[in-house]
Amino acid sequence: MKQFFLRFFTWWSGATLNTLFYTRRHGELVGQDEFGNQYYMTRGGAVDPALGFVRRWVIYNGQSEASMTPPGWNGWLHHTVDTPPTKEDYRPRDWQLPHLGNRTGTPFAYRPAGSTMNTGEHEPSEGDYHAWTPGG
Repeated sequence: MKQFFLRFFTWWSGATLNTLFYTRRHGELVGQDEFGNQYYMTRGGAVDPALGFVRRWVIYNGQSEASMTPPGWNGWLHHTVDTPPTKEDYRPRDWQLPHLGNRTGTPFAYRPAGSTMNTGEHEPSEGDYHAWTPGG
């Protein structure tokens, strides 16, 4: 019952009932990524008359978090590439790291040197800062 109310009243807890209904009626499953997100396009590759191109969308596994879309699928969703990652033989290069979601607001967030949130020693001021004063 809780899942029904979440799907009915919230969009961030996964696909809404309307999205699931639309997907069942008009969607064609293209593939799934390593996070369990499912990617769809208009059945039969039909062009949406309102958009002028084939509609593509994702149903997230869990919370709707766009940063959990891997780069290959992100390119396909935004029509940057026409071939979905499931139909190509892509191998990441040695220097490419595995995809990580947005870590802002978590203890694992990036904190550059000099950030007040960064732990450790900060370089002392060296007198190069001069406060602005009106007329001075």
